Amino acid sequence: MREKISVKFLKSFVFLIFFFAFVSGIIGKVKDLYCADKNKKEDDKKHDYSNKKILKEAMYYEKLKDKKVKCNLCPRSCVLSDGQTGFCRARQNIGGTLYTLNYGRVVAMNVDPIEKKPFFHVLPGSKSFSIACAGCNLRCKYCQNWQISQRSPDETEYEEYSPEKLVELALKSGSKSIAYTYSEPVVFYEYMIDTAKIARSKGLKNIVVTAGFINKEPLENLLKYIDAIKVDLKGFNKNFYLKYTSGGIEPILESLRTIKKSGKWLEIVNLVIPGANDNEEDIKGLCNWIKENLGTDVPVHFTRFYPNYKMMDTPPTPLETLVKARDIAKKIGLKYVYTGNINYSEGETTYCKDGSIAIERKGFFVIKNNLKDGRCPSGDKIPGVWK
Repeated sequence: MREKISVKFLKSFVFLIFFFAFVSGIIGKVKDLYCADKNKKEDDKKHDYSNKKILKEAMYYEKLKDKKVKCNLCPRSCVLSDGQTGFCRARQNIGGTLYTLNYGRVVAMNVDPIEKKPFFHVLPGSKSFSIACAGCNLRCKYCQNWQISQRSPDETEYEEYSPEKLVELALKSGSKSIAYTYSEPVVFYEYMIDTAKIARSKGLKNIVVTAGFINKEPLENLLKYIDAIKVDLKGFNKNFYLKYTSGGIEPILESLRTIKKSGKWLEIVNLVIPGANDNEEDIKGLCNWIKENLGTDVPVHFTRFYPNYKMMDTPPTPLETLVKARDIAKKIGLKYVYTGNINYSEGETTYCKDGSIAIERKGFFVIKNNLKDGRCPSGDKIPGVWK
């Protein structure tokens, strides 16, 4: 009798164990499904641009009929119906209001030597707190940062920082400036403006690295808050801009004139690409235009192309091409002409009028700085932002 009871009890006990295991498994699956659904909803909410609480209204646009808007930030002048996103992928019409999609959504953040931008006449040897948000209003086939510039905000990984927090981080890093760079600062215009205002009040310089494809009114407003700007003058003919950037050269030339007129410090970079913009005629045309419209004191950097993005089959620029471009610019009368992305000490050095060395560099680093308050030992002044 006792043996029968024991067997019966054992069977019941085993049954209960399996029953609880079965129930626990169901509960676990339900929990997993619930969490997955919750995470999906949170992720959807994160990228749901119809939720206006996570967006900021864009500057420089006008409302049209039928909930359409026209963006006036850059020369593309995108006219967008409700729900449409601009060419830059970073501005969207939501319910008849234009919003910026990347405000505070930082996709790249680094502390760089300012020479890396490159700026050779701005706070030499200093660190620059460099940031970017996703998007661009050009489509350069050779873009070196295409993973962030040729993507929309929701196609990139980002971290959110308020302008106040960004400035706080910049100060803690020991940087003397904030650089708006890597992608195209024009497409995170509102974030750049708000950050620049705070940075200036805290004693930081604001520097912008841009292609210059922006309308005059927003550019003039931006120039109120920045200290220096580097413009990529990518080539010097309309066909090059159309074929390789999907943009136009005239708006960029107008931007360069506007910057020069403002009195803000300007440097120019020309990436020399074999078979695209490296012919002698175009280089002469570029240098002559700079001399006639901007003057001979504007630093010009001829930099080496390396295969990238959609131009992996194009070889790197020969060193002699860059040396020749520099020689052409010097003969035309430009005073401060540099070469980049190559080991060529003469092309990295700033010289005084008497031929002595003002600043000696090696790559992105300053080896020797003989300037004092922007003046050579002889007393000659080198133009730039020195303090």
